[in-house]
Amino acid sequence: MKKSQAEIIREYGPFDDAPRINGVTFDGMHVWFAAGDKLHALDPESGARVRSIEVESHAGTAFDGRYLYQIAEDRIHKIDPDSGKVLSTIPAPGNGGDSGLAWCEGSLWVGQHRGRRIHEIDPETGAIRRTIESNRIVTGVTWVDGELWHGTWEGDESDIRRIDPATGEVLERLDMPEGVGVSGLESDGRDRFYAGSGGGGKLRAIRRPR
Repeated sequence: MKKSQAEIIREYGPFDDAPRINGVTFDGMHVWFAAGDKLHALDPESGARVRSIEVESHAGTAFDGRYLYQIAEDRIHKIDPDSGKVLSTIPAPGNGGDSGLAWCEGSLWVGQHRGRRIHEIDPETGAIRRTIESNRIVTGVTWVDGELWHGTWEGDESDIRRIDPATGEVLERLDMPEGVGVSGLESDGRDRFYAGSGGGGKLRAIRRPR
């Protein structure tokens, strides 16, 4: 396994009205982050928030190229980002114990916090297609260039790791600085990850190793 220190490129916030950042996703232009009762869209260049959607936002967030998906307690909402309306709802596999959320090739990928696993689920029904076990608490989840990455956070130790999607084997690990945790996680599809801080109201850009 390849190990290195995570390189934090930029910090956004803290945001006074978003003291806890849960899920994070990227729509190609804006970084969306979940903060309890709202989804906020941020311009990663200027650092300014450009809009918000009022929706329960308790854990992971994902974007499929057209729609947003947001974990709300034991459910996953499909949201039209233009209108902010919830279009449909499916059950979350962890029944309230869910963490990260990602979209990849027609499936949603849902982290289970203390369940220490990641489920691939049907975005229409919520049915579980397969499960990957982890040996650490799972936070954010993201796919980029065919690679599956997820955050972990136990005590004061947190990292971002690339795993084999077939076996769950850890292939690469980026260790966060002591006391700096990863909640939501998303790739911009290029050279950086965006990570929520959990409490503390911050969003961080982290260099993706190439």
